[in-house]
Amino acid sequence: MGLQQFEDRLERLVEGTLAKPFRSNLQPVEIGRRLTREMDLHRRVGVRGLIAPNSFSVTLAKPDVDRFANFLDALVRELAEAAREHARNEQYIFVGPIDVQILEGPRLRAGRFNIDAEVIEGPDGLAPAELVLPGGGRVQIEGEPLVIGRMPECSIVLSDPNVSRRHAEVLRMNDAFMIRDLGSTNGTRVNGMPVRESYLSTGDSITVGSTTLIFEML
Repeated sequence: MGLQQFEDRLERLVEGTLAKPFRSNLQPVEIGRRLTREMDLHRRVGVRGLIAPNSFSVTLAKPDVDRFANFLDALVRELAEAAREHARNEQYIFVGPIDVQILEGPRLRAGRFNIDAEVIEGPDGLAPAELVLPGGGRVQIEGEPLVIGRMPECSIVLSDPNVSRRHAEVLRMNDAFMIRDLGSTNGTRVNGMPVRESYLSTGDSITVGSTTLIFEML
């Protein structure tokens, strides 16, 4: 299901241009399939579960790099999302942020590609987490508390008039994450329930004012 969604999203991003140019050549979904297979092959047992690779170097032939040039950034984003979806489906965990790089292999023939997958720990060796913004952007939660509000100096600045200047903060508590309301006017809700502070689980929705963010552990 995840790879089909990957293909569908990518086709929409490039406005259907995949159908003709790629009919007899390398399809982006083939890269997604190989990437998830590499995750399965290189997973390992960790203290908290199965740890999957989070760093991927995708080496393509020059003709394929040229062919993908107009939507290379979109391909990188969708490959990272395919990794996240596969990890959720297989209950894998990551110990660092997902990183996908597209490289050019001068000796590769068109249609051939290689993927190197590695487990690379983040600075603290703990599972990373992100807030997914309404437009699809992502903000990683690191060591310092991540403040949400209207003030320009906030980590996440929202123009929502129902959001307070410093509305709420998300912070790491050892290997867990918590959201804390900062005395906002309209309150903070997690999965629809008002909270002063609450631990977060992956997939939780956080509503501040009229804006909803999604918390994801990677």
